Amino acid sequence: MFHVEQDEARIHEIAVRVFGERLGLAEQYRDSLATDGVERGLIGPREVPRLWDRHLLNCAVLGELIDEGERVVDVGSGAGLPGIPLAIARPDLHVTLVEPLLRRSVYLAEFVETHGLTNVLVIRGRAEQPGVVKEAGGSDVVTSRAVAPLAKLAKWSLPLVHEGGRMLALKGSSAAEEIERDRDELVRLGAGNLEVLECGVGLLETPTLVVKAERMPRPVRRRKKR
Repeated sequence: MFHVEQDEARIHEIAVRVFGERLGLAEQYRDSLATDGVERGLIGPREVPRLWDRHLLNCAVLGELIDEGERVVDVGSGAGLPGIPLAIARPDLHVTLVEPLLRRSVYLAEFVETHGLTNVLVIRGRAEQPGVVKEAGGSDVVTSRAVAPLAKLAKWSLPLVHEGGRMLALKGSSAAEEIERDRDELVRLGAGNLEVLECGVGLLETPTLVVKAERMPRPVRRRKKR
């Protein structure tokens, strides 16, 4: 029991540092996932005891890599991860959640409206659909978590950011291996400056691993002289 109380105190202290004065809103999101999220099949019951450390905090520290006021698109948002924790921790950001499944997008829209997340927009659709690209395209950052292998993810993500924009994909311990495996395809898709970054170092017990890729400018084709 002592260890449980000790862990809860540690997590609370970290959550205060990450979410600040919006901790109450983060707590409401956690409670929503633990109840409504489980009932709707968005979160597995076994995930409830670790919602704070494995999900909310793990996602919110991504804000370390995002500049003030940037426009962020969360692809395949699911239950709102990482987009909602990021939007709660960083109210200066403009976050668009892109989710194709109806029951998930309905949950997201309901939570956003009910809790007054004015910096969040929910779009139902797939990232590659022209309507989604038109509405969410030209952003500064595109994020994702447990959505697809890196090459496929880049194919969906890079068209949503402007040239020089970044893809920040939350990945596991195989992040570096994924880059090497898919490097040629990533370059063909226009990704450059590939690297694995850590977020939450010195804060989280296990830092969040993020694959960063920039959308590179397209080479200018010179017309052949006749």
